[in-house]
Amino acid sequence: MAPLTQGCGAVFMMHHVRPARDDAFQPNAHLEITPEFLRLAVERIRANGYEIISLDEAVDLLKSGYGHHRYAVLTFDDGYRDNLEVAYPVLKDLQAPFTVFVATGLVERTSELWWLALERIIAANETVEFTRAGEENGLPCGTAAEKNSCFERIVDYLTLEIGELDQRKIIRALAGKYDLDLAGLADEQMMTWDEVRELASDELVTIGAHTHDHFALARLDSSSARADVTKGLKILERELGRRPKHFAYPYGKSHAVSLRDAEILRDIGFSSSVTTLPGVLQSVNARDPMMLPRVSLNGRFQEPAIVDQYLTGAPFALYRAARWAASGFGVRSGFSRFFPSTR
Repeated sequence: MAPLTQGCGAVFMMHHVRPARDDAFQPNAHLEITPEFLRLAVERIRANGYEIISLDEAVDLLKSGYGHHRYAVLTFDDGYRDNLEVAYPVLKDLQAPFTVFVATGLVERTSELWWLALERIIAANETVEFTRAGEENGLPCGTAAEKNSCFERIVDYLTLEIGELDQRKIIRALAGKYDLDLAGLADEQMMTWDEVRELASDELVTIGAHTHDHFALARLDSSSARADVTKGLKILERELGRRPKHFAYPYGKSHAVSLRDAEILRDIGFSSSVTTLPGVLQSVNARDPMMLPRVSLNGRFQEPAIVDQYLTGAPFALYRAARWAASGFGVRSGFSRFFPSTR
């Protein structure tokens, strides 16, 4: 299928790069890859004939046509400290350029790493009181299976049934009830501005925008979505002395991104924006660089064969075909495990 599905390039998406953990309960494990796998992935990308280039170069090539070679872009979302301390030395050694999309509210410790907070709360307790779930005695989470079920139920409620502002109110209430310091969690996980500037000082690194409060833009009204993007952009320009040209939408489900948001970003003046919708770059993407697909390096599938298969583009074509044909008959879920929500 590769001659039909391979496309002209690929934008790879990552979050954390750190040593493997052996915890039985790791609901966010798909967001973590090891430094060894990062090195292997870069080597496999190059072995498949792809040149790793900056996002600036990739957007220019995409707009100008296929060119004489295929190319790949490495991106990281949010602005985690391990991007500097763990990923950067690996990529520096390999002379591989990369982009970090920074959510400014997380760096400033004013927004919430709610998915990590929820993991910490569930991991530390036998039950979690969450009245919306209808459990009088709280949701059981004594075993790993119960913890995973509890996490999924609460996440579904927070991301599908209520708005973004109410989501954060609930997380703050849970953190208060279970004595979790949200600002301390951000201190532990996120870079400081000095660290962002250190990373940005290397010509291998591009800093992109990722909103201020890490909201799902499509779940906000138009003025609120524009305000969250603009606030993050202005803070990045203030702290780094230059205005980012590229943007990444938070979250990985289709309901978190809309064509309206693409128009907002285009109006603000971004050169490109990347989604977390799975796929490789095709010539059709040149028509709308505000909705570019990405290839997630999933922490649950850290094998060289997976990287090779992703580069063919075939898994994404099969995924789209399964979504179209299955209509809820079970095929979609089988493919979806390779492309989970990325938060």
